[in-house]
Amino acid sequence: MQQHTLATQIIQTGVGLHSGVSTQVRILPAEPGSGRYFVRVDLPDLPIIPAQVAAVSHTVLSTQLGKGEVSVRTVEHLLAALSGMGVDNARIEIDGPEVPLLDGSASVWTADIAQVGLVSQPVNNQVILAVTEPIWVYQGDAFVCALPAPETRFSYGIDFDLPAIGNQWHSWSLSAELGKASASFAAEIAPARTFGLLHQIEHLQKTGLIKGGSLDNALVCGSEGWLNPPLRFANEPVRHKILDLVGDLSLLGTYPNAHFLAYKASHNLHIKLAQRILDLGLSCGTLRERFLNETLCERSVERF
Repeated sequence: MQQHTLATQIIQTGVGLHSGVSTQVRILPAEPGSGRYFVRVDLPDLPIIPAQVAAVSHTVLSTQLGKGEVSVRTVEHLLAALSGMGVDNARIEIDGPEVPLLDGSASVWTADIAQVGLVSQPVNNQVILAVTEPIWVYQGDAFVCALPAPETRFSYGIDFDLPAIGNQWHSWSLSAELGKASASFAAEIAPARTFGLLHQIEHLQKTGLIKGGSLDNALVCGSEGWLNPPLRFANEPVRHKILDLVGDLSLLGTYPNAHFLAYKASHNLHIKLAQRILDLGLSCGTLRERFLNETLCERSVERF
């Protein structure tokens, strides 16, 4: 299991979902063992924010990473694309506070990664970790868990009163073979777009959120159905939830062999599960070696 990085750089520009601010992202090859990390190139001293669980600073409607007073928001789609396509090490330079939403999915990122390709790196320090006992976090009837399994699998369920969404379930397996895994992710999960409910939009905008949201970068559903069909999949909303889960759990650095099962969950619960995995010692000993700032690993999950 060698590590991989990009063969050359990727550049994309777009508007952030919540901030409405246009930013440019440049993803560069990175050294073996360095992991995936963000660099705020618009700020003095080019502060680095590692894509690690301990760096999570906010989980309301997106996942935000931070170090001190510096942060970068809505990282989950890009991180899902990098991990789903097999990019272990990447330097992500960004000139603003939020990753561009692009078309609301991870398909632009995966297409870019496929176009530039990967290069293997002469490092073989990744350990295949396995969940041996069920690990659960929940809030009300919403939950996310990691169950013992011979392979890494993600299953998700959602349930909405709106008839166009209703109750949906989907399951996707991450193949151990890099080529099969990336092709499967690019075809089955990456194209699923973020979605919102029409009756919630006005409230979210009044609270300063989704300033960059539009019918061009998010599916919107009302009581009469979808405002901007067609959908890319009949169950596109729940596939997008898997995309979010893949991105959030990528903050572990590597996925343990486990069946990750979620129902009506959120970024908050995704991150709490990841922190629980670290707290139990399943992967913290291995992944700490890849932290760019070791003190981050000691932060408490209580801030969520």
